[in-house]
Amino acid sequence: MSERVSVVVVMGVSGSGKTTLARALADAWPATFLDADDFHSAAAKARMASGQPLTDRMRAPWVRRIAADLQRRVAGGERVVLAFSGLRRRHRDRLRASGLPLRFLFLQGDRALVAARVLGRRDHYMPVALVDSQFDALEDPRDEVDVFPIRMEVAPAVQLSQALAQMKRFSD
Repeated sequence: MSERVSVVVVMGVSGSGKTTLARALADAWPATFLDADDFHSAAAKARMASGQPLTDRMRAPWVRRIAADLQRRVAGGERVVLAFSGLRRRHRDRLRASGLPLRFLFLQGDRALVAARVLGRRDHYMPVALVDSQFDALEDPRDEVDVFPIRMEVAPAVQLSQALAQMKRFSD
């Protein structure tokens, strides 16, 4: 894994802290921050807001849009940190198939912590009713060679330190 990483994907269930870590990492690395939520259609957001999870079929065009945008940005010389659920291996594999040198940081933790975080959110379409469906859809990535797990319950500064240590490892 000696190639220079252009894309870091901070992944995990909704409420795991992806956006917080991805923004901090993008500032520190430095790179462009992208939130995969911004690539969802209005219909997909409305469906989730109504308490209905997306199906894999509904997620497929979303993942394609993200992969295409990453390719465009990297071709233009950008480095990118993407906050992306990455719940399914096929979605992670679709990003890998983009041909970009990328790595994943997996925020892992338990349902109770995630539910508490989601309950505390304001102005977000993901209701707490979908927390279980997020965990049910998650295909554990820890056996994938380009994934580094980070505990979601540790302080954001500790997460960032761990992420930067991995970036250094990826770049050496």
